[in-house]
Amino acid sequence: MAADYTSTIVAIFFGIGFSGLFLVLAMVLGPKRGGEVKLSPFECGSDPIGSPRVRFSVKFYQVAILFLVFDIEAAFLYPWAVYFHGHPSLFLLVEMMLFLGTLVAALLYVWRKRAIGWG
Repeated sequence: MAADYTSTIVAIFFGIGFSGLFLVLAMVLGPKRGGEVKLSPFECGSDPIGSPRVRFSVKFYQVAILFLVFDIEAAFLYPWAVYFHGHPSLFLLVEMMLFLGTLVAALLYVWRKRAIGWG
């Protein structure tokens, strides 16, 4: 049983040793030229405006999480549709209608609470 994992363990140790060796070599042999220009933040070739530690509104995070929830809905819907096309059944249809009903109820709740809006 242990012989099955020997090659994997050897490969892991080889990878860790190899990356550690090159990390140490880069720290020892690499150039150490610093300066004010080199240590300043780089923002796409333009000078930074304001502090990088700006607080975002909670609304930003709310919209991001809602986007993820409804995006995952679409990710679940496609494989279900492909499988349902080849194996249609009433159980699969009811299951997806319950899933979509829950998401529509969540969307209506979020819309009513004005977490999202188009106007």
